[in-house]
Amino acid sequence: MKIERKYLAHYIDAAPIGSSNAVYERLGMDLEEFRAELAAQVDTKKNILGETSVVISGYDKTAAVEPYYAQTGSALFERLQDIIDNNRVLDDLKVNVVEVKLWEAESEGVYPAVREEAYVEVTSYGGDTTGYQIPFTIHYTGTKVKGTFNVAAKTFTAN
Repeated sequence: MKIERKYLAHYIDAAPIGSSNAVYERLGMDLEEFRAELAAQVDTKKNILGETSVVISGYDKTAAVEPYYAQTGSALFERLQDIIDNNRVLDDLKVNVVEVKLWEAESEGVYPAVREEAYVEVTSYGGDTTGYQIPFTIHYTGTKVKGTFNVAAKTFTAN
């Protein structure tokens, strides 16, 4: 059975910089597509016998959020605007992103999930007559924690 795209949910921690309490917002309201791109680190070698060996040693995972329309009252908008207004860099750009598998309910409203550390890169801001846009790219670090996500409470619990 095919899984509808809406059942792979993506949440980003949009808490203010320096806050220890996560504030997860779901990505997707204005997105027609969202995909994590896996740029593999591939090393290929050919020996004198004509054989080729391939070693994949890792991935550089990124995901573009475009468009992102700013909305008042959104914690994510406030976080992105703070990055723009204050030229934030380094650890001020660090967030957690949670992928939730909504097709695999563990119990009422709780689903298997993976939380991954990432950095947010605001790629531009402004936009056209459709609204104020702040597209951004998520750069994943590969530091993952498996657990569960409560959709109603918007909380992640590590295994």
